[in-house]
Amino acid sequence: MSMNNQGRVTRLSGEPMAELPGGVTFTGNRGLMLEEPLLFERGATTRCGVDLPPVPVVQDRLGGLARSAEIGLPGLSEPETVRHYTRLSRQNYGIDLGIFPLGSCTMKHNPRLNEKMARLPGFADIHPMQPQSTVQGALQLIDTLAHWLKTLTGMPEVAMSPKAGAHGELCGMLAIRAALEARGDARKVVLVPESAHGTNPATAAFCGYAVENIPANARGRVDVDALLARLGPDVAAVMITNPNTCGLFEPDLIQICDAVHAAGGFVYCDGANFNAIVGRVRPGDLGVDAMHINLHKTFSTPHGGGGPGSGPVVFSAALAPFAPLPFVRKAGDALELVEEYQARESQDHGQSFGRMVAFHGQMGMFVRALAYILSHGADGLRQVAEDAVLNANYILASLKDLYTAPFAASGPCMHEALFSDDFLHDTGLTTLDLAKAMIDEGFHPMTMYFPLVVHGAMLVEPTETESKASLDQLIGAMRSVATRMLADPDAFRSSPHLAPRRRLDETAAARKPVLGYKEPLGEAA
Repeated sequence: MSMNNQGRVTRLSGEPMAELPGGVTFTGNRGLMLEEPLLFERGATTRCGVDLPPVPVVQDRLGGLARSAEIGLPGLSEPETVRHYTRLSRQNYGIDLGIFPLGSCTMKHNPRLNEKMARLPGFADIHPMQPQSTVQGALQLIDTLAHWLKTLTGMPEVAMSPKAGAHGELCGMLAIRAALEARGDARKVVLVPESAHGTNPATAAFCGYAVENIPANARGRVDVDALLARLGPDVAAVMITNPNTCGLFEPDLIQICDAVHAAGGFVYCDGANFNAIVGRVRPGDLGVDAMHINLHKTFSTPHGGGGPGSGPVVFSAALAPFAPLPFVRKAGDALELVEEYQARESQDHGQSFGRMVAFHGQMGMFVRALAYILSHGADGLRQVAEDAVLNANYILASLKDLYTAPFAASGPCMHEALFSDDFLHDTGLTTLDLAKAMIDEGFHPMTMYFPLVVHGAMLVEPTETESKASLDQLIGAMRSVATRMLADPDAFRSSPHLAPRRRLDETAAARKPVLGYKEPLGEAA
């Protein structure tokens, strides 16, 4: 049961139940859904939230950099400040509230065991500037995690320092560039299939390569004939996502890798969707030369504000000598981080392209990822992939009669189910309208308008951590919303109706953002 803009109490189906006396409330609150103004609207710049002695007059040592005007921040007491951020947090959505069906994001549960391990003394309180002799346990953990990442991918080397997926892509492409330069090969083109992640062409361009697209075929996979026809002495690499962004496995990857290698190039695999094949397929066996692994996607470390990203990169034997520094190796009975001056004498990193970051990766994420791997074991990780694929196919099978599923005839999907808004064509409604309606149902919307190869795309990834009951509720909501949209399109042109804020003008927000506070804001549009 919820309440809409006019104060009408409704069921989640939208059917009216009763009229709220008075229509609206004095506070703007609706029961326990609390209205919260901006800090500037709640506090005043003329007062302070705490008692402080007068600021003494001191000599200005900042020259022209000294502030000449008031800073303009509102003064709030501690209770006001705590309440402000607590109320805002109640309007947020997270994986601990419900299913987070963002396709291509793998928003899975973060086990509390992982958090407990990351907070252990010796992991939580170490500093990157400590002498290596005092952090041998941390180095052992990094080395152990590296071992399992290599084992799971079938690759002989791994760089642990990259901070996220796109950073890992950069790492892999820099190693490829270094390998080509070492043999005096000035190739300038990188081929990127349309079904790859959008960061792939951006990374290649950042590395100085010209990017050429390879089309997808009618089954949502790479057009192998088009790719093979384009290979030549100017192609440095192919960047491919497998499973791809249509949620489909690329069955011709071995053929692609063999052809690229025969043409003198390298194959970079985007490992963002590794969760769908972990424990089932080793990318190294397919011929991949480099692949990043998003620890937050496959190995359950927190996303975004919950924890920094981490994107280790595994390398084939051909690229291992060019992997970045530093790396962990055994030195007698101890472990050490090998720096540049030491790597010159090393057999495995003697041609390293250099350093990616100041310090060696994200320690807290390493602890969480290793805890996840060890708690699951080999059979558990295999089940992770199987259950993730099972859940996605359950969603696809449950919705394809109502939603347009462009690749449903291509066989089972992998970790995510892909739909389009073609079934709404005659209503004038779009994917955005459906996504906003899902907010009224209490769900974070699925990924919208991606991948670009499908018009009005809706990409749903349930992950393996959702129960059948959770999936049934999502499926029921998606079917109910779609059915009501087809029956009464006008009722959904202004969704959401039950959220703390109405629909925003997203185009204006992107093109004309308000980055500073000037005057009280009016009623939200």
